[in-house]
Amino acid sequence: MKKAEVLIESLGYIKRFHNKVVVIKYGGHAMISPELREQVISDIVWLKYVGMKPVIVHGGGPEINRLLEIKGIDTHFIDGLRVTTPEIMENIEMVLTGSVSPALATLFNTNDVPTVSVSGKDNKIIEATIRSESLGLVGQVTQVNTAYLKHVIEGGFLPVISPIAYGPDGQSLNINSDEAACHIARALGAEKMILLTDVSGVYQDFHDPHTLISHLTPSSIKDAIKTGFISGGMIPKLECCLSALEGGVEACHIINGTQKHSLILELFTKHGIGTMITEELQ
Repeated sequence: MKKAEVLIESLGYIKRFHNKVVVIKYGGHAMISPELREQVISDIVWLKYVGMKPVIVHGGGPEINRLLEIKGIDTHFIDGLRVTTPEIMENIEMVLTGSVSPALATLFNTNDVPTVSVSGKDNKIIEATIRSESLGLVGQVTQVNTAYLKHVIEGGFLPVISPIAYGPDGQSLNINSDEAACHIARALGAEKMILLTDVSGVYQDFHDPHTLISHLTPSSIKDAIKTGFISGGMIPKLECCLSALEGGVEACHIINGTQKHSLILELFTKHGIGTMITEELQ
C-alpha cells in the first residue's frame, strides 16, 4: 500500500514536469563510486522515461587530479578555481572530453537512452573570455548557443556536456561546472537546475543534520550571506542558483548525490531531501 501511495504522490509531479528541461550538474563522490554512479544513472534514466528532458553537465576534478599526479604536474587553486596552464588545459580536455563524458554516455546508452557526448567547445555551445590572467586558461561564460543542444534534445537524445568553452581565437577554456550548468539552464529556459554535491543542502548548523533548510528564496540567501550565516564553498553554489533564477529557471536544487535515489526523492516527493531555491516560498 505504501508503494502505491508513493507512486500516486509522484504522479502529479510527473505530469507537471513532462516535457520540461532539467539541467543536472553531476559531480562529487557520486561520480567516483561505481555503486553511486549506477544509482544516479538509473535516476536520470527514469527521468527520461517519464517524459522529462534531462541535460547533464559533468565535473571531473578527482580524475583530473589523478592524471596530473601520475604525470607529475603541479596544480593549485585560487578561490576554488584551478589555475590552468596550457599543459594542464590539455590534460583537462583529455580527461573530461576524452574519458569522463564518453564513459557516461556509454552508461546511458547501455540503459537504452540515446545519448550524445559533447564538449562545451563543440559548435561553440559555450563561449567564454579569460577570467583573469592569474588563473590562466580559466573562462568566464559570455554566451551559450542553444541551437545544437535544442536539436539534440528535440531529437530525443540526452546531452552529456563537459565544461570546456570556446575562447578567444578558438582556444579551449576551463569552466567551473556549476557555472556551466547555470548558463546552460538559463539559455535553455530549463524548468529546474540541480546541483549534485556531497552534502544534502544548506544547514542552519552544518554539524547537525536535523537543521537542513528545505527551502530558500533569493532574499533569504542574500541576507544569510551578508550576515555570515552561509559561508565557504556553499556561497558560489547559491550565487549560481540565484543567477539561474534571474535567468528564468523556475527552481534550483542542491542535493546529496551520495544519497540513494536522491534525484527522484527530491523531484517527486512533497518534502524532498535537499534544499530548493525559488523566487518565493511554495
